[in-house]
Amino acid sequence: METKIHPTAVVDAGAEVGAGTRIWHFSHLMPGAVVGENCNIGQNTFIDNNVQVGNGCKIQNNVSLYNGVVLEDDVFVGPSVVFTNVINPRAFIERKSEFRPTLIAKGASIGANVTIVCGVRIGEYALIGAGAVVTKDVPPYALVVGNPARVIGSVDKEGNRVSPL
Repeated sequence: METKIHPTAVVDAGAEVGAGTRIWHFSHLMPGAVVGENCNIGQNTFIDNNVQVGNGCKIQNNVSLYNGVVLEDDVFVGPSVVFTNVINPRAFIERKSEFRPTLIAKGASIGANVTIVCGVRIGEYALIGAGAVVTKDVPPYALVVGNPARVIGSVDKEGNRVSPL
């Protein structure tokens, strides 16, 4: 499959884009960004330095992946998901040395408008409900919702609910 980059997208020299990946309108990949094969990067997506996106990921519109975010293979990120990288930001204090890594494990799905506080790990095939605010680690196969996000059950590999809390 051919890699497709929309003419309005900016892929800086030093960014890596895998075969078969599609990058849509107004997206920007910084020099240290690494995007795997067969990904779909939605419009107005920002992928910062030191971000790794695995193979087969789908990132919907208006998502910013900041320094330290790692998406393993087959991760789905819904529209307008917010990732952070500093726990206590202040405009007048530079805290680049305090970035906390965030890991989204293989096959996890993150619903629209979710906020993920930096430094957490979302487990394999977990499902994060739309609008949740994730402030702590999420176990594999967990179904989480709310603010703050809480586990309300579990899902199978295909995302079907298999048990209530």
